[in-house]
Amino acid sequence: MYSILKKEITAYLSSLVAYVTIGVFLLVLGLFLWVFPDSSILDYGYAALDSLFSTAPYLFMFLIPAITMRSLAEERNAGTFELLLTRPLTHLQIVLGKYFAAVVVVLFALVPTLIYYYSVHTLGIPQGNIDTGAVIGSYIGLFLLGSAFAAIGLFASAITKNQIIAFTVAIFLCYFFYSGFDSLSGLLSLQSSGIQSLGITEHYQSISRGVLDTRDLAYFIILTAVFIELTLFVLLKQQQQSFKKSAVSALFLFIVSISILSSAVFTRIDFTKEGRYTISQVSRNVLDSLNKPVKVTVYLQGDLTGGMKRLQRATNDMLTDLQAYSHRKLQFEFVDPLKGLSPEQQEQVVNDLHTRGIEATALSVKTDDGVTQKTIFPAAIVSAYGKDLPVTLLYQQSQMGLTADEVLNNSIQNLEYAFTSAIKKVTKAGKPRIGFTTGHDELKDAQLDGAMGALSDGFLVGRVELNTIPFDSLMKISLVVIPKPNKPFTEAEKFKLDQYLMRGGKIVWTIDQVSAELDSLQGHGGEQLAFPKQLNLDDQLFVYGIRINYDLIADISAAQIPISTGNVGGQAQIQLVPWLFYPVFMPIAKHPIIKNLDGIRSEFVSTIDILETKDIAKTILLASSPYNKKLTAPHLLSLQAIEQQPDPKAFQSVPKVTGVLLEGKFTSDFKNRAKPEAVGENVAIRNESQSTKMIVISDGDVFKNQVATDGSPYPLGYDHYSRQTYGNKNLLLNIADYMTDDSGLIALRNKEIKLRLLNRARVRGEKMYWQIINTTMPLLLVLIFAIFQHYKRKRKYAH
Repeated sequence: MYSILKKEITAYLSSLVAYVTIGVFLLVLGLFLWVFPDSSILDYGYAALDSLFSTAPYLFMFLIPAITMRSLAEERNAGTFELLLTRPLTHLQIVLGKYFAAVVVVLFALVPTLIYYYSVHTLGIPQGNIDTGAVIGSYIGLFLLGSAFAAIGLFASAITKNQIIAFTVAIFLCYFFYSGFDSLSGLLSLQSSGIQSLGITEHYQSISRGVLDTRDLAYFIILTAVFIELTLFVLLKQQQQSFKKSAVSALFLFIVSISILSSAVFTRIDFTKEGRYTISQVSRNVLDSLNKPVKVTVYLQGDLTGGMKRLQRATNDMLTDLQAYSHRKLQFEFVDPLKGLSPEQQEQVVNDLHTRGIEATALSVKTDDGVTQKTIFPAAIVSAYGKDLPVTLLYQQSQMGLTADEVLNNSIQNLEYAFTSAIKKVTKAGKPRIGFTTGHDELKDAQLDGAMGALSDGFLVGRVELNTIPFDSLMKISLVVIPKPNKPFTEAEKFKLDQYLMRGGKIVWTIDQVSAELDSLQGHGGEQLAFPKQLNLDDQLFVYGIRINYDLIADISAAQIPISTGNVGGQAQIQLVPWLFYPVFMPIAKHPIIKNLDGIRSEFVSTIDILETKDIAKTILLASSPYNKKLTAPHLLSLQAIEQQPDPKAFQSVPKVTGVLLEGKFTSDFKNRAKPEAVGENVAIRNESQSTKMIVISDGDVFKNQVATDGSPYPLGYDHYSRQTYGNKNLLLNIADYMTDDSGLIALRNKEIKLRLLNRARVRGEKMYWQIINTTMPLLLVLIFAIFQHYKRKRKYAH
């Protein structure tokens, strides 16, 4: 076999046709990757070689048949194949020798593409910011694809003596096995039948990302083995020799064994540096427990920019990875909901998707005529058990201090959590219960409409009156939220909350310690005295390790409010100005509750002191900016202060704590105390809690949505004056998930994916240079090798 291998490689590399073929392959590949804008790495903007591994398969469909078309067809046409059989060589040795020679030539054609890696490595910001592991894994995928195509090409060369026919048949078979099964599945509407898994695309796309799945590896081994056996069968038939039944049986046994083994003990090797395609055990457990099919419809499709293409590819990759652990229960598709529709129909679709929780995003797309606006939907719908749940794929662009690329990267980091959480919620039989307290002049239903509506997809949500609810019923609630009480709690109500906590219940306190309202300010001549509230909760929170102070925070990082600046023609002139008492908190901690959230809008916030308590872990979730001032209540608030420009130097101060997570075993506020007489139930006092959690936020309005003048509520976090959406809704959803889910699902939000960008300034200045380098240098390397090979051959035979 080695002699055949050596002969084939020498013969091919001594042929001018070989270098022309490889040269054309490299030239076309270079043009696609570095010159043509739709697939250019330079225009894509990211330090990755994704375009190489998505474009190369289509060029392989021509390169590899051109390499293999002469392997057997020429031997048979020239009558030299019979001459080979006179040597001590078996048919299998001849076929394997020629097959491995073709594979070596394919590898030779790929070596010059390493220049692309060097270029991206050099252009990265910082330099070298490319995931080398992912590139290595992707090259392994390209090698396996080339090996399979070589086996197909060898088979095509065996069935005819005409090289052109062999070339044509090989192209057809390579294309059919790469894309044909996908097309067939789409035509026959058999997306969930598994017919796509018979094609190469599904298996190659997984490996081309840098993830080697043993099932994909087994597929390429089996496909290669089948076509090598088919080649042997054809050759033996042409020699009028029988194909041994034992060989057929052995092949069948080999295929079955490999298939069973790869499925039974499958594993995945993630070559990427951050393990970005490694699915967590939490997600695997959720997917492994699926009993019925789950359908995911992704609406991010169509003519997209580079960033949106990256998000689309990341979404496809994530769903593919999740599908691998779902026993084929998870199915997904990408659709463009506006494709082929009239403007009126498109508007109807936009409205329909809005009612389902999917918001449209305007995207600027460059065309030959300039820049046009295109509507896209960076979202998906998870459907199962007759229920639909929307999933937002793209964070809002309002994340302050972050570039668009960083926002996009944060969105990609969140994909596993977003999809796994949605799948769990839509398939879970029973929903956790969340109760918002009432009876103390808390926020009204209209003000909590956004909060309760957002939670209703995954939870049973309602109001709870502590004074009347039986304690047994209270214990059935997974999370109690106290939303801005204005009247004091009785000792009996405090006792119920305390013993609820002692038995593992979770509580979220959103408390205003100071009475101050913007409506009162605007309705009383622009002035109001902010004074302390008497809620009778200080002693209880003190025992748990928290003190909310009777003060207000004025912060330069603040939301805007509308102020009337005069009257023109009978019309009030409204101007938006920052209001220092509406701080916007920018979550910067890495805790999964607040990681990558947009700014959190607040109103009239107090400071929090964290007290030393045993067995309680405390995590700061929210804090003011470094430019803040603390004002002790009572304090006279005046809208006239807006006219004065705040001096940043006067506001320089350490950030003030406004939101804290407490976890551990709490001491009861009723330890060594008698049960209040008003508690008519037989509830035994527990002096110490089991391990549990609570969150304290010193703003009662953090989960309040704005309400229009006609009484209709706005979404939580949306400011209808500035038309800006803040992160309050996602904060609430994350808190609910963290407090009610013990599986550790929300920890998936800690996933980190490094942002790898090209140096755009350098790309703009040196674009032509790198285009020339990457289109000509690979050709130059092939030319140098060809000259060296010719010189060596000439010198050898001259002697």
